[in-house]
Amino acid sequence: MAQATQEFGDWPLKRLMTEVCGSGHKSADDLTRAQATEAFERILADEPDPTTLGAFWLSNRWKRNTPEELGAYVDVMCERVEYAEPDADPVDCGANYDGKGRSAILGVAAGVVAAAAGTPVVVHSGDRVPTQKQDSYKHVLDELGVHTELTPSDSADMVDETGFGFYYQPAFNPAIDDLFDRRDQMGVRTFVNTIETLANPSGASVHLGSFYHLAFAKKVVDTFVESEFHDLDRVLMFQGMEGYDDVRPGYTKVAEWDASGGDGDAGSEGASFDDFEIETADYGMDLEEEDLAVDDVAVESAEITEAVLAGERDGPFADAIAVNAALRIYARGDVDSIEDGLDAARDVIGDGAAHDVLEALRDF
Repeated sequence: MAQATQEFGDWPLKRLMTEVCGSGHKSADDLTRAQATEAFERILADEPDPTTLGAFWLSNRWKRNTPEELGAYVDVMCERVEYAEPDADPVDCGANYDGKGRSAILGVAAGVVAAAAGTPVVVHSGDRVPTQKQDSYKHVLDELGVHTELTPSDSADMVDETGFGFYYQPAFNPAIDDLFDRRDQMGVRTFVNTIETLANPSGASVHLGSFYHLAFAKKVVDTFVESEFHDLDRVLMFQGMEGYDDVRPGYTKVAEWDASGGDGDAGSEGASFDDFEIETADYGMDLEEEDLAVDDVAVESAEITEAVLAGERDGPFADAIAVNAALRIYARGDVDSIEDGLDAARDVIGDGAAHDVLEALRDF
């Protein structure tokens, strides 16, 4: 341990637990940026004892991480990410990697529709990530016959050739993928579940993510601001179904941060942080969450994607895909409103352009 301490600095995880963050959610102190940086460097180097690592992850969970801590964790991760930037500047979609288990994954279809409308989109995920280990982007794309186990360079080429790209976590973020077994043993989410969605492997200037509570959306925005690695122009976060990046039927709260926008709120001078609502009924959509339920998430999500993009299915799923595509088009600033995004989405579904993008992905 003495050699490891000399290599990393003065803050092994056991000392952090004893002196800083391990005393319980009411009395624990927050880590400094330097302490958080060293802690995660030690974790990625497989230095801590498994018991100490588990205790440290739990202490972070019960005291709740600050944006400064998360920004440090993100930067340590990003130093190890293999980035591959396409010529296009896509919307980065960072859905929860541990997936969905009750409702269809709409982001593949929505991303393809947005791409057909001229808004490039990138999605990224791993494969059965803890804790839920449920279906994610990769599994829907696999069912559609799209290659997913790509190098980051190939993923960037996919974006430029088709407008839609998938980045595979083990290929672009192997340091986090190496934590799989230790995360699996935890049995609960850790801060890794948050930061892996913020890797932004394509170097996009716009991030679209999901949250359970509005306060968490602001924390993610402040994390990007605290990060010394990322320099985003816009961040949109919304209350997605099952914590995923799928707009809910009915009411969805959306938080919107613009780096060049307004009143200085949300952590950087000159930036704006606002929120608005999406009410699907306002767009003539008669949707309930149970309308989007499926039994086999990957298989049925792929079937729904194929049918809607081919113009062979309307109703709740077609409406839900259109509104999710509209949000992606709006996020990049390619339209001024969700209504305009819906018009663009329905046009490319109706004229077959969206299905052409899907076929191009299969051919890639």
